[in-house]
Amino acid sequence: MTAPVRVAVFGGSFNPPHVAHVLAIAYVLACCDVDRVVVVPVFDHAFDKDLAPFEARVDLARVAFGWLPGVELSCIEQALPTPSYTLQTLEKLASIHPEWALSFVVGSDVLFERDKWRSFDRIEALAPLIVLGRAGAPHPRAPAALLPQVSSTQVRALLRSPETRGGPEVAALVPRGVLSRIEALGLYR
Repeated sequence: MTAPVRVAVFGGSFNPPHVAHVLAIAYVLACCDVDRVVVVPVFDHAFDKDLAPFEARVDLARVAFGWLPGVELSCIEQALPTPSYTLQTLEKLASIHPEWALSFVVGSDVLFERDKWRSFDRIEALAPLIVLGRAGAPHPRAPAALLPQVSSTQVRALLRSPETRGGPEVAALVPRGVLSRIEALGLYR
């Protein structure tokens, strides 16, 4: 009998992906007991967030994370019922890949919102959490903040402003390849 493949699932809007997303994946690969990380861009957000087109966000995620060894991108949510719920995504991944032992990567801020999620206890049972400390969101179940205080909301605001769009502030928060693709696709104007 072969040992299960330890797979950390990292889902998100990636609207757009930023340096904290990249650092989170690098940290999980370097410090957690996983063989690989599967990045899952949300197809239709359950919290009704306004998102760039799915194909564009997948493209941005591929640019942001594709160079990291041990990372693969999954578009599984595109084939699932909408809105996208993490539990159904994890259940589908588990059924397609019974050889995987799943874990689920979240920032400490998510622990404060667990009551907003569908069946969070079932998510934890299916894929035990890897909780990453996030600046501004200390939680008793989380380690000290590991990730810089940056959000996709903040990045979109910087990209929409002609004064900051190409400036050093946004360049410090978004991988340069992602910035190039955003510009080529005409996103977040």
